[in-house]
Amino acid sequence: MTLSRILPIAFVVAISATLSAQQPAPADLSARLPVDPKIKIGTLPNGLRYYIKKNLKPEKRAELRLAVNAGSILEKDNQLGLAHFVEHTAFNGTRHFPKNELLQYLQSIGVRFGADLNAYTSFDETVYILPIPTDTARIIEQAFTILEDWATGQVFDSAEVSSERGVVHEEWRLHKGAGDRMLTQYLPIALKGSLYAKRWPIGTEASIMSATPARLRPFYKDWYRPDLMAVVAVGDFDPAEIEAQIKKHFAGIPRSRSAPKRITPSVPPNARPLIAIASDKEATSTSVSLLFKLPRDSSNTVGDYRRLLMEQLYLEIFNSRLSEIAQKPDAPFIGAGASRGSFVGRELQPFSLDAAVKDGGVERGLEALLVEARRVDQFGLLQSELDRAKADLLRSYEQANAEREKSPSSSYAAEYIRNFLEGEAIPGIEYEYAITQRLLPTITLADVNRMAARWITDSNRVVIVEAPIKPGVMLPTESSILAAFDRAAKAPVVAYAENVSSDALVDALRPAGRVVSNRGLGAGITEWKLSNGARVLIKPTDFKADEILFGAYSTGGTSMVPDSNYMSSLFASQIVGLSGLGKFDRVELGKKLAGKAAFAAAYIGEMMEGLNGSASPKDLETMLQLAYLDFTGARLDPSAWAAFRANAATVLANRGASPEAVFSDTMQVTMGQHAFRARPLTQATFDEINAERALALYKDRFADAGDFTFVFVGNVDTTTLEPMVERYLASLPASGRVDSAKVRSPGAPKGVVQATVKKGVENKATTVIVFTGPCVFSPETRFAFRALVDELQIRLIESLREKLGGTYSPNVSGGCSPKPKEEYGVRVSYGSSPENVETLTKSAFALIDSLQTQGPTAVDLEKVREQIIREHELELKQNQYWLSAIQTRDQAGEDIGGVVGPYDEMVRRLTAAQIQEAARKYLNVANYARFVLLPEKP
Repeated sequence: MTLSRILPIAFVVAISATLSAQQPAPADLSARLPVDPKIKIGTLPNGLRYYIKKNLKPEKRAELRLAVNAGSILEKDNQLGLAHFVEHTAFNGTRHFPKNELLQYLQSIGVRFGADLNAYTSFDETVYILPIPTDTARIIEQAFTILEDWATGQVFDSAEVSSERGVVHEEWRLHKGAGDRMLTQYLPIALKGSLYAKRWPIGTEASIMSATPARLRPFYKDWYRPDLMAVVAVGDFDPAEIEAQIKKHFAGIPRSRSAPKRITPSVPPNARPLIAIASDKEATSTSVSLLFKLPRDSSNTVGDYRRLLMEQLYLEIFNSRLSEIAQKPDAPFIGAGASRGSFVGRELQPFSLDAAVKDGGVERGLEALLVEARRVDQFGLLQSELDRAKADLLRSYEQANAEREKSPSSSYAAEYIRNFLEGEAIPGIEYEYAITQRLLPTITLADVNRMAARWITDSNRVVIVEAPIKPGVMLPTESSILAAFDRAAKAPVVAYAENVSSDALVDALRPAGRVVSNRGLGAGITEWKLSNGARVLIKPTDFKADEILFGAYSTGGTSMVPDSNYMSSLFASQIVGLSGLGKFDRVELGKKLAGKAAFAAAYIGEMMEGLNGSASPKDLETMLQLAYLDFTGARLDPSAWAAFRANAATVLANRGASPEAVFSDTMQVTMGQHAFRARPLTQATFDEINAERALALYKDRFADAGDFTFVFVGNVDTTTLEPMVERYLASLPASGRVDSAKVRSPGAPKGVVQATVKKGVENKATTVIVFTGPCVFSPETRFAFRALVDELQIRLIESLREKLGGTYSPNVSGGCSPKPKEEYGVRVSYGSSPENVETLTKSAFALIDSLQTQGPTAVDLEKVREQIIREHELELKQNQYWLSAIQTRDQAGEDIGGVVGPYDEMVRRLTAAQIQEAARKYLNVANYARFVLLPEKP
């Protein structure tokens, strides 16, 4: 279960289109936006609304939601946190699923708790998330029984409520820290006069620990009622059958005749700025946010949609300018952004200016934000900026429209939830694509220039500052912030100017090479060998209409350099990435790529270097041009490096104040046996970086493409790809150099290692247990780890969370790594109270002992098998899975074509004895490290 955030969120709409050459006929701006005809929307006589859409991606799956238009804002003073607590009890005893039977049932059909099954509570709503398989009628029937139980069948068993108090208490504890403490400082000021300031969804420690069935039932009875609910169903099913299920399970819920009115609290206006300055000794950064509290705009008509397009154009241009400033030496902020989006409540849609600044730089950063807004207001935007923004926006609409039949059901479900709760229009991407093509050409520079004048007001302003308390750094004051407003209003501004190069992205290519051989490897994968020695692996798929994923790799990495150059090599690809490529610095490169859906970037890892990229099929050549430049066009931009170095100093100066950072560093150093390359990142280690040397090391790693393998997965046409590969990849330089990565890591420590870190003021603890040892990297080993991790995760949730109520979210991860050594690691982690650390550790080891001596139960074995089957069904339809699987198997020298058949056979043959043996081998209680983070004082 998660709590929704309340800070401003960027107003982002990822949708698509292209302009036609001819001017379209004017659209009727007063016309109402239609509802997508592919959605079935209905309302039952009791007031419950439902949304149904057939969607085939992913196959044999459905996304179900129960949305309740009720959250913490509806609590009474003596009910704090109960909206969220009711959400928790929905998983711990309902009419048809007593106690923990709901979790047990869902695990048996492959639905994982937390990763799949979830819910959230915010100020204004509670939403339950239930993804299910749809390959049997029984599963679908049971799913709607679950939704019905959540809506009207909670039983509030005394023992379960008592147990869940511990879980909710641990969730409350998990959020404690510098951020939460500063939130309690600024929230009452930012929301002055509003009920929202008193209704933080998690509640208080006292209210959580005093929750009882008698206190929970009245809230559930008052607000869980059909006129405040919606059921959303999107997936691979027959819509008529789903509608029948909804009517069967929900039509009989009676409409409440004496229910309280659902209020909509407001956030009062303010004439003078509300200035909240929050600080904490454990804060690691300084930021300032300026919110202009604007009323929420309607989104019902074509004219509203045109305004939305203008807003997106304005924000893209303004954010591009802010990004450009942040990349200059001595910039007034480390990073900044503008957004129009959500705040608290549904009546407001503020315009927000946010900046991360250097310590002591709040006033300067705030002034810079306001001056940039004034610059736009006074001089307007440039036509070239608007043209690029339109091209980017149109391209995104075109991509979304191309993917309309392959978009995941979860994205549609989220859209329909917003329609129910907030009234967001749902005309469908096909309509949006068409209307955008008509509207964008009608938007002029003058239209977009008017945005700032409407958004930046003299009233309803809120300033939120978050900063660390540290010697020698003065915190801002209300008067110093007001003075920054005055300076910004009086500061002279000049018009923004830019010079956009007309040069080609790649203007001088090396002579093209050739594809010299071509063979199939199985599983639809083809291998090309190039004339320069490089290899290309291609897996065409139809999973996404507008996606090609790209990867490249070669042996070497930072292992090839001595310790004296380690830090320079570690940051080499990042420094080059900040500097741009070829003739273009980073800012110019971004402008050059306007309207393109293409990306490629280099990396240098411990044992390998390579590239990651993605592109629309339409922009495949652009991605390959970028890849070509990653090899041949590396450059160093001294200004960008200077800005990065200054910003890094600010971050590193405060990093040690974070208990979590100190804890992480301790684990890193200990597991690395205090080796030179296991040192944590500090100002001293960062100062070892030499930018010129980093560039030379980068060029050396990418000087020879002959030992690289390039992988393409997605909607790729090999006939189109081949000449591009010959032009941009086969032409890359190759000298025949053969690199052999060096093992420079000593590996994990042997025996039992215990380390306790005492840092921080909150009464909370974190425990991490890491099992390590040698392994044989193979498909069978990887499968064994997958089964073991799934089984241990099930057991920890059942025991540490559900039975003991000692932690909120225990987590298990692990696997076998082939490099630098064949070595495994299994990590078990959980948060708790300091008093429970030893108890939970003993419980965790007791579970491990039981697994090693008795093995999993038959019930658990089936849960694990079903989870793996269900997950793998989805994986096989994802480009990212295939890209990763191909690269992993190829690098290990395994049969690349064996991704499907042999794996399916391993799943079928999985036994309890195999998991038991894996537990004995990989959970070696004589060879582990335990790390515990405790507060400085009891």
